Amino acid sequence: MVQLEVAGVNFIDIYQRTGLYPVPLPFTEGSEGAGVVSAIGPGADGVSVDNRVSVGDRVAFASVQGAYADAIAVPVERLVPIPPAVGADVAAAVLLQGITAHFLLHSIHSFESNDWCLIHAAAGGVGLLLTQMAKRSGLRVIGTTSTPEKADMARAAGADRIALYTREDVVEVVAEATDGQGVSAVFDSVGAATFDASLRCLRPRGSMILFGQSSGPVEPVDPARLQHGGSLRLTRPRFADFVATREELLWRSREVLSMVEAGELDVHVHARFPLDRAAEAHRALESRSTSGKLLLSIRN
Repeated sequence: MVQLEVAGVNFIDIYQRTGLYPVPLPFTEGSEGAGVVSAIGPGADGVSVDNRVSVGDRVAFASVQGAYADAIAVPVERLVPIPPAVGADVAAAVLLQGITAHFLLHSIHSFESNDWCLIHAAAGGVGLLLTQMAKRSGLRVIGTTSTPEKADMARAAGADRIALYTREDVVEVVAEATDGQGVSAVFDSVGAATFDASLRCLRPRGSMILFGQSSGPVEPVDPARLQHGGSLRLTRPRFADFVATREELLWRSREVLSMVEAGELDVHVHARFPLDRAAEAHRALESRSTSGKLLLSIRN
């Protein structure tokens, strides 16, 4: 049992609440949090941080349903130890989105140094982390944002070029930045509103990496469009498939938390809400007026 201190707010929570991602009812919202182990069930005792936990350990988790609560029972293999220098709020803010950015960047498309990539919603929770990681990996980044203020945040994270999509044509910005070649990969969490333009931004043999649908789901796609676009690849990765074992979960989480601990990855928390204002947090995220991460404070 984990006594929760903080829960993360993510678009998947909204998708589940609205029925876009059906879940069995009744259910408790939230799939990411951090806190302290308060009790251990049969078969989960021990002191090895690699495989087990002890009462009093500071831990975080992602992709475990029921985080909007005072306490949650989490399978021991899904718990991640929090390094001493990392606060519970930061751990809850970075784990799901940081691991997402990690597998999007390192496990889907083979990049070469100085490749261009396009990151939609570059000032969002995943976007800011993905931009920073992409720059650390030697890539050049074009980020899309809706406002000049968000553009400044994406630039601070390392974006080489910003496409202010409320004022500029993203396809034209990409063509100009890449000398007409297109980007090697597009990271698209927006979905319906950006999908068609994203395909047009890719160079031959580029990858369309669709990992969200904040603007709605994408309509069915004729595979011939991928052929005509230059042998393009289209993928819709799922978080669970990239933390399928405890070893993979610990590898990715340690890499992410180590970057945070070393000051190499800045985690921006946009706002904190008390648990009884979770609906307000959802409305804020749905409005697209936020940048970085939203958190729910379970206890002070």
